[in-house]
This record gives sequence, C-alpha cells and structure tokens, in this order.
Amino acid sequence: MQLYYAPRTISVAVAIALEESGLDYEPIRIDFAAKEQLGTAYAQINPKGRVPALVVDGGILTETGALLEYVADMAPDAALRPREAVLLARMREVMFYLASTMHVNHAHKLRGSRWASKTSSFKDMQAKVPQTMAASCDYISQFGLRGPYVLGDTISLADCYLYVICTWLEGDGVTLANYPKIQTFMAAMEQRDSVHAVTAKGML
Repeated sequence: MQLYYAPRTISVAVAIALEESGLDYEPIRIDFAAKEQLGTAYAQINPKGRVPALVVDGGILTETGALLEYVADMAPDAALRPREAVLLARMREVMFYLASTMHVNHAHKLRGSRWASKTSSFKDMQAKVPQTMAASCDYISQFGLRGPYVLGDTISLADCYLYVICTWLEGDGVTLANYPKIQTFMAAMEQRDSVHAVTAKGML
C-alpha cells in the first residue's frame, strides 16, 4: 500500500492505524507549501486535491474514515474496530463528529475560501476557531472519551482520528490544561509505538 499524506494533517491518522495494525505501507509525502496537492500529477491520485489517499490492490481510496475502516478490515487481529454493535456505533459516532464538526471548526482557520469569498469573512471565521474548538473539546471530554481512550481502556480507530486533531488544539488557541481528560488521552496515545513510529518518520 502507498499512503499519500502531508505532515500534521488528518492523513496521519491513517498512518497511526496502519502502524497499529502492523500492515506494510509506503508513505508518500505531499508538499502543501508547494501546492503539490493541487498539481496535475496528484490530481490523478485524488482529484479532490486533499490527503489522505491510499493506493491498494483494488485501486485508490480517499476520505479518512473510509481508509481507517479499510485498515480495520485488512487487519482484524489488531482489533481496531469493536465487534459489539453498540461499541461499534459509539466509535463511529465520535469519528463522524470529528469529520463533520471538529475538523471543520479547525479548517475555518486556514481554509475559509471553502465557505466564503470575502476576506472579512475569512477573518471572522479565524476569530471564531478558539471558541468552536473549545466547544468541541467540551463535547469530547463529556461524551467522547469513556476512559483514557474513546471506548475506555481499548484503543480503536476513533483514537487515531482524535489524536491527530488534538495535536492541533494549542495552535487553534485552546488551553489544554482546561481539558484534563484530553490531556490523559494524549499522554496515553503518546506512549504507543504507533505514535512513536509516525513521529520518527516526520509525519507529526
């Protein structure tokens, strides 16, 4: 497999899951500063101009949640996805919230052109980011984390996703000290070999 990623983006969540699963993959870095994601070569990989993209035997897959689920399918013994229906739904509940709300809150800081055309609108969205990200932290702390991890004591796909988003919090103006449950989660993740591996590869 080949994983197209950019450092410190949500694509690293897929790399963490791949490391947790023990699956072999080749990381291919996309240079956002050089706008490589918008070039014609990368458009053949992902016409959306975003990361991640994962090249597999059956073709090319995109969208973080779909790639995480694919990793779980390819490595069932890694148990990154619970079998119990309620736990599976809870994991996906958090993942869908991260994709639809928390990641979008963060994107308003630098990607305002996706939603508006006026510079004044960009500045307004940027100013709102600390508030909306803090609100997401409140939600995650109260309802998303059921222990050191999303599902309690067992890691799942949702933790790979949440960890990368949480690495953005301080840059988004959020005071982590206000969220001890998130601090505990971050500390637990940073002890894992998977996070050490992606850090050593320069992904985070």
